[in-house]
Amino acid sequence: MDLLMPSTGLLFWMTIVFLVVLAVLWKWGFPAITKMVKERKDYIDDSLRKAHEANEKLAHIQQEGESILQEAREKQASILKEATATREAIVAKAQTQAKDEGARLLSDAKAEIENEKRQAIGEIRSQVAELSVKIAEKILREKLSADDKQMDLIDKLLDEVSKDEVKSDIH
Repeated sequence: MDLLMPSTGLLFWMTIVFLVVLAVLWKWGFPAITKMVKERKDYIDDSLRKAHEANEKLAHIQQEGESILQEAREKQASILKEATATREAIVAKAQTQAKDEGARLLSDAKAEIENEKRQAIGEIRSQVAELSVKIAEKILREKLSADDKQMDLIDKLLDEVSKDEVKSDIH
């Protein structure tokens, strides 16, 4: 029965020990525990605040990165557009120069062909004249091999010359 009904002396001493332990804990234990809990709470709050700031900075950095990336894309497009325009201008200039050079070469070639044609015609004429003189000389030698034929030809030529002079005097 002592277990169910403790004696009053034991109950008294247990109460005294409980009050002493409670006073010691109240004086030194609970303030240390509450201080540690408060420090832990402050540490967690500070960590959460820093994590929130880091998330904001990360979002800001991502936004800046996207902005820089977009700007780089725009610059790339601009550079490609300028390069295309420059290339087209260079190609157009080269085509114009090629056409001009082709026209000049064609003109020079035509002039050279015309000069060579004139020279060839001149050479042909001189050769024809030379051949004509040689042929006429051979024909005359053949026809004028006899003295009487020579005299007939001289008379005939003198008559033609005198007729031409008379005609020119009349006119």
